[in-house]
Amino acid sequence: MTRRVAEELAKKQREISVAEFFEKNRHLLGFDNPTKALLTVVKEAVDNSLDACEEAGILPDILVSIKDLGEDRFRVVVQDNGPGIVKEQIPKIFGKLLYGSKFGVGKQSRGQQGIGISAAVLYAQLTTGKPAVIYSRTSPDRPVRLFHLRIDTGKNEPVIVKEEETDRFVREHGIRIELELLGKYVRRRQSVDEYVKETAVVNPHARLKYRAPDGKEFVFERTADQLPVRPKPIKPHPYGVELGVLERMARFTSARSVSSFLTGEFCRVGKGAAEEICRLAGIKPSSKPQELDHDQLTRLWKSMQKVKLMKPPLNCLSPIGEDLLIKGIKKEFGPEFVVAVSRPPSVYRGNPFQIECAMGYGGDIKTEEAVIMRFANKVPLLYQASACAMTKAIQKINWSSYGISQQSGMPTGPLVIAVHMASVWIPYTSESKEAIANYPEIIKEIKLAVQECARKVGAYIRGKKRLMEKAMRKSLFEKYIPELAEFLSLITGEDKNKIKSGLENYLRGVESDEGGSGDRKTGEENSE
Repeated sequence: MTRRVAEELAKKQREISVAEFFEKNRHLLGFDNPTKALLTVVKEAVDNSLDACEEAGILPDILVSIKDLGEDRFRVVVQDNGPGIVKEQIPKIFGKLLYGSKFGVGKQSRGQQGIGISAAVLYAQLTTGKPAVIYSRTSPDRPVRLFHLRIDTGKNEPVIVKEEETDRFVREHGIRIELELLGKYVRRRQSVDEYVKETAVVNPHARLKYRAPDGKEFVFERTADQLPVRPKPIKPHPYGVELGVLERMARFTSARSVSSFLTGEFCRVGKGAAEEICRLAGIKPSSKPQELDHDQLTRLWKSMQKVKLMKPPLNCLSPIGEDLLIKGIKKEFGPEFVVAVSRPPSVYRGNPFQIECAMGYGGDIKTEEAVIMRFANKVPLLYQASACAMTKAIQKINWSSYGISQQSGMPTGPLVIAVHMASVWIPYTSESKEAIANYPEIIKEIKLAVQECARKVGAYIRGKKRLMEKAMRKSLFEKYIPELAEFLSLITGEDKNKIKSGLENYLRGVESDEGGSGDRKTGEENSE
């Protein structure tokens, strides 16, 4: 009886493709409600376009168009001026999950897993049954390739519905993707509108044109004509490699000795450090890494954590920079005072990362609650704020010490706070890439960056408060000058008008002295 049950169960076992898994669990990728789904589709396409343009050394010029087709159906179009994609790669990039060029490359990029754009194609296919339409052109003298694509979820393979050459794609090079999907458009913080605006803030070198479903059109012109510094790939750092990864690397390495394996496959490991690691592990440097058993690899891994090594190289990062952060905040929010800070790069689990923060106060910012913007590798994070390390760090700050009120741990008032994390590997809490995990090293750096900005904003607020108090005292004194002059005239017998004129001259002299003392500083002076 039990054997028959076991045999029946065995017949039901089968391999599940990654596409089929996400077909059933699309919420893991950010498609858990119609509003969020529309945003996620746009986000994945724009992120790909920005990465492609930057890698090709092209200033991005991106069109985002969303057309309302009625009955909660939308046609999303994202078009760029990037290098385009060669014919052979188009089906795999758009029609196969976990296929990409950015996984584990050891440098900063918006994409990481090769899931994003193919997941958007999958969602559109699930909700409307319509294939994705992709145009690609690699140069002006090459034809435009047009593909209609679907995904075979059982095999996680692309299905080409239609392929042809066309002249409809007007740009000299780039990609255009069209998706028809079910969604919901709203105007609020967690919307496509907000995503495009925040993307413009942290990508000032990009020009974004956005056509909203309600017919309104927005153009975010670039404020910088130089591309960000291109990050360079680095090899894994010994402090960030786990035992299982080390075992896999040792098994497939082409190195002929443990010593050359350590120096060739890892960064910051020289010949001396490799010999020290081998000595602590009790392994001969000349041993073949492929022949090490589990116990030997365990000792090797533990020794790698003990030897003192330099931090990994930092040219794998491409931060925004203080000047461009300030320009972005000024352009989109119009504050009366703005300051930015870039922290020195740090490391978590062997992965380099850098935290940047910008803070704008007053001016056109009229909100009662502070606007908190979170970014990871120049991508806005609009959901799961409460679970994010950035929110946790901001809540740990005593804002009243900077002259800023707070409620439930969060700052309030006419304030915009932008926090950016640049890293070779962002530790997201889920595949949907909406929140950063709460590593103590990351929270510490975020807190220090925000506090540094808050001190400068606090100094500006205190200076502004002093000016207001002085203006009130001056106004009060001016109000009572006539009565004071009359009273002094009765006591001294002097002419009332002469006394009044003297008091007014005295007040002007005090103002002149205070103005030349250097006590009043502009926002920029306070920020230095």
